[in-house]
Amino acid sequence: MSEDELESIREQKRDELLGEDDAESETTESAPNEPIHVESVEHFSTVTTDHDVVLVDFYADWCGPCNMLEPTVEALAQKTDAAVAKVDIDQHQGLATQYGVRGVPTLLLFADGEQVEQVVGVQDEATLTQLIERHS
Repeated sequence: MSEDELESIREQKRDELLGEDDAESETTESAPNEPIHVESVEHFSTVTTDHDVVLVDFYADWCGPCNMLEPTVEALAQKTDAAVAKVDIDQHQGLATQYGVRGVPTLLLFADGEQVEQVVGVQDEATLTQLIERHS
């Protein structure tokens, strides 16, 4: 094997290794591009602590304003660095009570695992984006 062939193989291996490292760091740092549907109290805790900034949407399927907010929440998940979680208050009444949710939609913002904001009612995308960016 010639020296040029060896160097070519080394470069290829180096590129592969660097590419894998970049992929790993992206998956651990970036938030998902779609809302995370919370399945349990433990899952809620994991979601709010695993990501730097998390917007949590407490909603109900029967709630008209919640349904109006749905496209905005999905857009925020795609466009911002924050993770977006959805909590169905009918399935997780304990979580809703724990966080003082008295009406839906209620949006909570967590930064570094701590609740930092609470907003009740339908909000526009620009308002929620500014809220997220304030804590990013």
